[in-house]
Amino acid sequence: MGVSRQGFPRALRLLSAGDFRYVFAQADLKIHAKGMLALARFNDGDHARIGLVAGKKNVKLAVERNRFKRLTRESFRLRQETLPAVDVVILARRGVDDMDNAMLQRQLHGLWKRLKREALRRSGAPRT
Repeated sequence: MGVSRQGFPRALRLLSAGDFRYVFAQADLKIHAKGMLALARFNDGDHARIGLVAGKKNVKLAVERNRFKRLTRESFRLRQETLPAVDVVILARRGVDDMDNAMLQRQLHGLWKRLKREALRRSGAPRT
């Protein structure tokens, strides 16, 4: 069984403040899910990139922030090939630390499906 692009190299991550600013400045898509918000902006690349924001204000314990980020990264890694070319920032909201892993994974699965659907719907519209 061959391994496809299932890794998580630096090219798939938003790394700099400028990368995050690019998405925050003018998000093309906003997808709400329980305990999280995804902001996405179309990019000129051929793949999706992800950035995560889990602030202390919304998720008090470091162990919970790290769990959220770890599960979100893994969910993205497994679905990266099906996602459109967008830069996505996932923001943790209050209540995300109350979810168990299975519920968080269900929320992320639904978020990726809605992101893909909205991106396909909007990709025909001209970008400003």
